[in-house]
Amino acid sequence: MTTQTEEKQSAAKQVFVGLQMLFVAFGALVLVPLITGLDANTALLTAGVGTLLFQLCTGKQVPIFLASSFAFIAPIQYGVQTWGISVTMGGLACTGLVYLALSTLVKLRGVAALERIFPPVVVGPVIIIIGMGLAPVAVDMAVGKGSAYAYNDAVLVSLVTLLTTLLVAVFGKGMMKLIPIMFGIAVGYVLCLFLGLIDFQKVIDAPWFSLPNITAPEFKLEAILYLLPIAIAPAVEHVGGIMAISSVTGKDFLKKPGLHRTLLGDGLATTAASMLGGPPNTTYAEVTGAVMLTRNFNPNIMTWAAIWAIAISFCGKVGAFLASIPTIVMGGIMMLVFGSIAVVGMSTLIRGKVDVTEARNLCIISVVMTFGIGGMFVDVGGMSIKGISLCAIVAIILNLILPKAENKID
Repeated sequence: MTTQTEEKQSAAKQVFVGLQMLFVAFGALVLVPLITGLDANTALLTAGVGTLLFQLCTGKQVPIFLASSFAFIAPIQYGVQTWGISVTMGGLACTGLVYLALSTLVKLRGVAALERIFPPVVVGPVIIIIGMGLAPVAVDMAVGKGSAYAYNDAVLVSLVTLLTTLLVAVFGKGMMKLIPIMFGIAVGYVLCLFLGLIDFQKVIDAPWFSLPNITAPEFKLEAILYLLPIAIAPAVEHVGGIMAISSVTGKDFLKKPGLHRTLLGDGLATTAASMLGGPPNTTYAEVTGAVMLTRNFNPNIMTWAAIWAIAISFCGKVGAFLASIPTIVMGGIMMLVFGSIAVVGMSTLIRGKVDVTEARNLCIISVVMTFGIGGMFVDVGGMSIKGISLCAIVAIILNLILPKAENKID
């Protein structure tokens, strides 16, 4: 099958396909700020800026799009409640240092060095905890807990939204299959309109043009230490994302431009997003799927997707419309999305052929799962390490100190 080359695509087509790629990413992109209380327009802005920074670092060779990372949802919620948005953004901005360290490691020691420090037995259970830790949040929002919505209305809307998303994800064809979140939100929103649960006045009153809300970061050591380890899981997942787009395009991006450059680009995008008040960025599997489906391998398309995201971020009515989406609709979506994060962790263990009956692996996975689900915390010098951060640190330490089985070969 012949692929579309840069020469065969007109500028007009690149602009249109770029908008299409943004549409594929849009549902997941705005989901994170809507859940965490950040500004959706700011998330659009930082997704565009982050993608352009990534392209700058990689020489505009990799056709992928960067946007809001689900891995940071729970940490952002905890951070905002504990320290406020500014301090949380400061901590998130520092997570780019993790990407920088990993980029340097890959540059000096090669890709294999990542596998030795972050094997599937470390990354898998941490990702599972990220998903499972969010499950109560999804259920609370789905049943309308702490909101003005009646229980019956909340359950009806959230289940219809969930069912729609499931049906599109399973039975959808072509591009439709790549945007189940968009369909779920649309159906849930229309149902809320019929039930009279939406006040559309704020959308009407909102200006067409307005600046995204920029939040300047503040830096607090406790927040930084809490958030730094969380970046490990999405950073290692990034390797899988680059391998996926390499397989789709038939090019080895691990070698050219090199994994060290893609990691650096991801880290700079995350830091830049947080410095502006947006959620950390990550590569989007949905967009990779759209690239495979449409056979549009031209990186210029992602440039246009980024430009579209930045342009739309300055539309006040878009932000007001997104803010009008009821939390019970988001709850229906999250019951699938958060569970799927845990499934990614499980698949990491399966793909890595981790023998969970082997004593060493059993100890690592068991301790991480118990710490994560049980809410274990450790107070160090007046600071508390808990949740995903503690799980990541414990998994790495146990992997380094526990001896491997003698019959296992690296």
